[in-house]
Amino acid sequence: MSSRRARMRKHNSHVGVKLFAGAMVTVVGIIVGVVLLGVFTAYAVVNSWLEDLPDYESPGVFEVAQATRIYSADGKLLAKLYLENRTVVPLSKISTDLADAIVAVEDERFYDHKGVDYWGIARAAVTNFVKGGTAEGASTITQQYIDNTILRDERTDRTLRYKVREAFLATQLEKRKLEEHGGDQLAAKRDILELYLNTVYLGEGAYGAQAAARTYFSKDADELTLAESALLAGLSQAPSRLTPYINPEGAQERRNHVLSRMLASGSITQAEHDEAVAAPVKLKRDKVPEQGIYRAHYFVAHVKKLLQQEYSQSLVFQGGLTVYTTLDTRLQKYAEDSVEAHLGYAGDPDCGLVSIDPRDGAIKAMVGGSDYSKNKFNLATQGRRQPGSSFKTFVLVTALEDGMPPYRYVDSSSPAVIPSNPVWNVSNSEGSGRGMITLEAGTRSSVNTVFARLIWDLNTEDETGAERVAETAHRMGITSDIPPYPSIALGSQNVTPLEMASAYGTLATNGVHYDPMAITKIVGPNDEVVFEADPKGDRALEPEIAYAATSILKGVISGGTARRAQIGRPAAGKTGTSQNYRDAWFCGYTPQLVTSVWVGYYKTETSMRSVRGVRGFGGTLAAPVWADFMKRALDGVPKLDFEKQDKPKYRWSEAWTPKISVPKLVGLSLAKATKLLGESGLKVTVKEVYDEAKKGTVIRQDPKAGEKVNQGSALVLRVSKGPKAVAPPPPPPVPEPTSTPIPTP
Repeated sequence: MSSRRARMRKHNSHVGVKLFAGAMVTVVGIIVGVVLLGVFTAYAVVNSWLEDLPDYESPGVFEVAQATRIYSADGKLLAKLYLENRTVVPLSKISTDLADAIVAVEDERFYDHKGVDYWGIARAAVTNFVKGGTAEGASTITQQYIDNTILRDERTDRTLRYKVREAFLATQLEKRKLEEHGGDQLAAKRDILELYLNTVYLGEGAYGAQAAARTYFSKDADELTLAESALLAGLSQAPSRLTPYINPEGAQERRNHVLSRMLASGSITQAEHDEAVAAPVKLKRDKVPEQGIYRAHYFVAHVKKLLQQEYSQSLVFQGGLTVYTTLDTRLQKYAEDSVEAHLGYAGDPDCGLVSIDPRDGAIKAMVGGSDYSKNKFNLATQGRRQPGSSFKTFVLVTALEDGMPPYRYVDSSSPAVIPSNPVWNVSNSEGSGRGMITLEAGTRSSVNTVFARLIWDLNTEDETGAERVAETAHRMGITSDIPPYPSIALGSQNVTPLEMASAYGTLATNGVHYDPMAITKIVGPNDEVVFEADPKGDRALEPEIAYAATSILKGVISGGTARRAQIGRPAAGKTGTSQNYRDAWFCGYTPQLVTSVWVGYYKTETSMRSVRGVRGFGGTLAAPVWADFMKRALDGVPKLDFEKQDKPKYRWSEAWTPKISVPKLVGLSLAKATKLLGESGLKVTVKEVYDEAKKGTVIRQDPKAGEKVNQGSALVLRVSKGPKAVAPPPPPPVPEPTSTPIPTP
């Protein structure tokens, strides 16, 4: 009975095969007939589908998108810019287990076909016909690479037209690689596999084997185990659904399926298979910084902006550029630490700092805020605020260029009424003023009325003083618009710390200006140089003018408003405080480094009348930050002074020497008389004489009080030494002793 049933089953099986074969012959016959009848139409249709293809013959068209890497001047990786988190590595830096796993699960005939697996297409067509859907695909690894790169913009419409275009380009890629390797099929295939392994999306924002290895296991792609390799290979099917961070069971099940395919293909042994299946899934995510920025966030943001201004988005974020910058990470840390040390308390104002090498414009450090993750507004490059008295430097330089000497006298009395339209009334923050004082003294003490009068005195028939000062500022490095109002003398127009550092750097180099430079070199993915900086300085000021200004500004640090900026080496600079203490500045420089510091509340422009008990002057808030940073940044750097220059040819005439009314000094103490004279410019000579008046009292002056004299005139003060001591009378003479004989006993 059983043998009969067996014979019946065998008979029925033969009948079924014959029926299926007959049916397939009929179907194939019909298909062939239709194809033959429509061959010319089909040819025309396919040809039309292959129109407007991407330029697949151009070099690099099949290359994968790569991240742009930004490096510091000292070789530290600062950031990776990408739309796709990818690090391209050669096949030799990818685990062979991962390569074998991908081939086993994605394209088992990869090493045999020429880009399109026709047997795979036939198998998939039959499977899908039987199951009534699209249960199985037939894209090779080469086709998937085409899908992920050159045709990625078309893949939303996966029609037959798209699949034909994909298949054609896959064959072209295989052909190109075969030609590149002189017909070596294995070498060509390895190239394509490398391209694919650097392209495939494996979930969690990771593109390619290296990024995926770091994302899931915090290791490099060549360190992956067999079990880890199989897990990653399995993710390519459905990376979002199978990610082990969300669906560990599904990921593990898919991993084991990959291992079974590897066993079937002979790429692993049974023992290796069993050990990998038994291995638990242990994940360890690599720490990826926000927006791919590892350090110096505000500087990197500035570099990114510069790149986007010059190059396309695709090149910046997908072009695999290597960008070398000017940043010194050691100085950057010093800058951040200095700001934190002085302004790191809750409620403290914000701070922007820029440090530049004035000899080539290289930006060495940049602080644009305290926390980039919370606030991406860059105070160093975007924070335009009133510079206050730090803008007086441009008035000083313009005056020196006009022929005014440092010893030129200017009225410092307050208020100053400037006959502009409307009239401008200026007062001094420190009080009424000190009469006629020199330009040098007015700069050292930052006297508002001196500079208000000075910018007005710079008016000519052709230009206003304000126009001349604005032109000087632009020449030296200020790029913001400066409306030519007299009030710019006191810093009424907003500027950035980057601009101020750049402009002051012009003085540090005795008048040669270099534009700020953040990028020194850009190299493409094939080691071709895309850009290389060639900094060239422009002569903005005559050397003698720059040196004269520096000589005056050195006094601001040594004995003026910036005593807190003393750093134990030659340095010059200028403080700045805007109206109502909303902005505090210090811009200072040595021959090797120029740094500008701004302090303030950038959102609310709050008055800084008391920052932990300190009034918000440039000399009290900004100068200490500057000094702290500069001391550390220049530690070990030679202590150079500014290169001495000849004196400018000053223009000096009687018209420039106003008469001074000599004050009454008789009866005053020498200390009070000296204070009253202040920086009047009179050359005072003190002669001490004996007199009945109290010691130290002025008893006579020449010229007399009320006389009008020229600036620079001599003033002789006779000061009492006290009454002359009367010599005591001599003692009476002592008589000589007489000789008395000594009696003898």
